[in-house]
Amino acid sequence: MRSPRPGTRVLGVDPGLTRLGVGVVEGSVGRPLALVEVDVLRTPADLDPALRLARLAEGIEERIVRLRPDAVAVERVFSQHNVRTVMGTAQASGVAMMLAARHGIPVHLHTPSEVKAAVTGSGRADKEQVTQMVTRVLRLSAAPRPADAADALALAICHIWRGGAQNRLAEAIAKAGAR
Repeated sequence: MRSPRPGTRVLGVDPGLTRLGVGVVEGSVGRPLALVEVDVLRTPADLDPALRLARLAEGIEERIVRLRPDAVAVERVFSQHNVRTVMGTAQASGVAMMLAARHGIPVHLHTPSEVKAAVTGSGRADKEQVTQMVTRVLRLSAAPRPADAADALALAICHIWRGGAQNRLAEAIAKAGAR
């Protein structure tokens, strides 16, 4: 049985085939958030893509089992000009989503502009602005590096700050529809 926590624990996943950011943040709206863990999983570009995905799956699942998040927030993959890059990103995203589902953890997708707006106040913020705000919000002594690590934490922060409101809205709509 889980011990009570001061808030929601969210695993943020910044998907990528070469570098996949994973960051766990705990907290709730109106209270200080806390960094639980952050890392970047890496796979070599010359490795077979199926083996790369398997390595990423091992790293993600190890964190799910050990850190027991209440939710998983994944960056919503959007179309880019480089189809090869977007395919690897989408595959890595799918692995994270599947593992969360396998462990009974709700998955929430957030767009890059939604994450930037939640963390910085502007959906057009650059990576450095996001990193600075993540560092400030989590009261870290140094900025998380590389950017994939900061992005994973930003996803978790975004979900904690926005996820509760979205869940309450969905529940209200469901109740209204049941009448």
